[in-house]
Amino acid sequence: MMTINGPVRVRFAPSPTGFLHIGGVRTALFNWLFAKHYGGQFLLRIEDTDEARFVPGAADALMASLRWVGITWDEGPDIGGPNAPYVQSERKQAGIYQPFVDQLLEQGKAYMSFTTPEELDQLRAASQAAGHKSFRFRGPERDWPLDQQRELAATGQPFTVRLKVPTEGTTSFSDLIRGGDGITVNNSELYDIVLLKTTGMPVYHLAHLVDDHLMGITHVMRSEEWVPSAPYHVLLYQAFGWQPPQ
Repeated sequence: MMTINGPVRVRFAPSPTGFLHIGGVRTALFNWLFAKHYGGQFLLRIEDTDEARFVPGAADALMASLRWVGITWDEGPDIGGPNAPYVQSERKQAGIYQPFVDQLLEQGKAYMSFTTPEELDQLRAASQAAGHKSFRFRGPERDWPLDQQRELAATGQPFTVRLKVPTEGTTSFSDLIRGGDGITVNNSELYDIVLLKTTGMPVYHLAHLVDDHLMGITHVMRSEEWVPSAPYHVLLYQAFGWQPPQ
């Protein structure tokens, strides 16, 4: 039996990269019904940080499709709410994410990475040639003092910001649907994920987590494909000192 403490707040956060597919409808429906069942609130948030795949008009089409199947929301891009704006590109323009990036950098929990895409491709190819099953990148800058990182950034050298993932120990998380003892992974099997692109746009890992925290999301229901990303999200919550949603 699931125990719910306090008001439930869930969200559906699609990316405007095309039409809403049946899997997205399923995820939205589960979140909406969960909120209705527990007398909570259902939020709609548009996660448009993937600039390369952005499709103009897709967000409006997504909202129209949700309404067509009878799903409505308590807060969202078109109706507003206390946590507006509900479109991540607008939240980025409002300066919501940068202070959290700066916090991680100042605390030594993230670092500026100046490795170019071409260099990453070469490192990935070398890793595959060496017979490694996966490529786990950890930038050399993770050991640089922040002042040294900032000096290079000041010259105009493009950089991303990466989470400094621990090289030892384990990371665990529980799943209310899966049940059991949860899932544990060795940190040595992880890599330093990108949090901020060279354009200054936050990636999904950072933006959705900051938004979920600021919007008071209590439960996260999403597709199976995101399970491998969960350890990174747990580590990011730990880096901020926040309690993750269930």
